[in-house]
Amino acid sequence: MEAVSALQRFSVLLYVLAVVGAWYTARKGLSLLCECYSVIRLHVTPRLLSRTDLVRQYGEWAVVTGATDGIGKAYAEELASRGVNIILISRSREKLQRVSDAIAGTYGVRTSFIEADFSRGREVYPPIKEALRHVDVGILVNNAGAFYDYPQCVTELPEENIWDMININIAAATMLVHIVLPGMVQRRKGAIINVSSVSCVQPAPQLTVYAATKAFMDYFTQTLRYEYKSQGIFVQSLLPSFVNTNMTSSFHGLLDRWPLLVPSPKVYAREAVCTIGKSHRTAGYWFHYIQLSVCESLPVCFWIPIANFLTKTLRQEYFSFKSRRLQEKIRTTPE
Repeated sequence: MEAVSALQRFSVLLYVLAVVGAWYTARKGLSLLCECYSVIRLHVTPRLLSRTDLVRQYGEWAVVTGATDGIGKAYAEELASRGVNIILISRSREKLQRVSDAIAGTYGVRTSFIEADFSRGREVYPPIKEALRHVDVGILVNNAGAFYDYPQCVTELPEENIWDMININIAAATMLVHIVLPGMVQRRKGAIINVSSVSCVQPAPQLTVYAATKAFMDYFTQTLRYEYKSQGIFVQSLLPSFVNTNMTSSFHGLLDRWPLLVPSPKVYAREAVCTIGKSHRTAGYWFHYIQLSVCESLPVCFWIPIANFLTKTLRQEYFSFKSRRLQEKIRTTPE
């Protein structure tokens, strides 16, 4: 009898394990199907259908911060190609004038710019608020950002760099939202795109401050969405991985080996703009979407060794890049 009873208990245990295994497999399978559907919906279908009329849906004017280089410039150009008038915000008047003229001449839209250095803190926002007072901003792209020169532990990071990341990555986006959102609410339409980073979804050793500021951006954006979704405002958290920009120029020797993983700003912006109105939280680019999904699904114990290997490789690439630049300078310096 005892042997039979033990066999019955073992059979029940096997049945429970089979049910749990089937449930887990079904859950993972459904999750994979949903991810595949999202990739197709966000990055394949828009290429086959007519483009969304952003002017009609959100408004005539877009404000783009960090707009003279990289993702910000490409984003402004992509919006302009869809007939949206552009207001550029960055810290270099010369670059602002050049990019503003180029966009106006190429796409036939109206452009203007506001010179602002977000690293200077509170003093930069009253002039921005005044400049935008009579502008019906339909789209706000908070792209301005500060990054590490190379991966470092917190105590190795210069204090100035820490303040730059806090002021640029956190304060600028928060204050720009505070400035333009009341007008959107009054018109009951508008879109806010806040550029976060895939680095914020898991712990990022040696990128701690940057990843933490981007985690703030992601959380801020998701919460903002629930505050204003009933008032006609679309709010999106954009979480890119590496894009081939000036911010990552020290790592180009490494990143250029994988162009599929590291798109140009133009390629990235073209796909990211297609997700406006379709996804509240996305990586923006199809391969980055896969990276984001993998990062979010991995247990931390598996992720940390990968993150440590990546930051170690980036450090080595940075110092190798600096060494090559120094050698080139020595060779080209007259004796």
